[in-house]
Amino acid sequence: MRLDLFLITGAKLCFGSDWNVAPLSPILGIYAAVTRQTLDGKHPEGWFPEQKISVEEAVECYTINNAYAEFAENEKGSITPGKFADFVVLSENIFNIPGEKIKDVEVLMTVVGGKIVYQNPNFK
Repeated sequence: MRLDLFLITGAKLCFGSDWNVAPLSPILGIYAAVTRQTLDGKHPEGWFPEQKISVEEAVECYTINNAYAEFAENEKGSITPGKFADFVVLSENIFNIPGEKIKDVEVLMTVVGGKIVYQNPNFK
């Protein structure tokens, strides 16, 4: 499946983190989509590198596109006034670091419905 071709055609590509052959972490899913590298280091140039997508595209696939798929894009999927306040705070801005470093980014806080449901003990 060519992820980049789906996006070029305007398809709403949805990513998930519940597949049993890949890590559950959406951060690692974004890393894989952006770099096409595997965690074992066997594909340093990327596995099918022509299928790399941007960080922005990968984040949209995990957020607004998933909300669209469940007909809920007016309630969630983006940080917009009037929508649910569901988001994470990360240790790095994944939009401003090299793709290869995304795999090392940590979740510092998770907010669901405007309430903190997880906070990394090292995050103040």
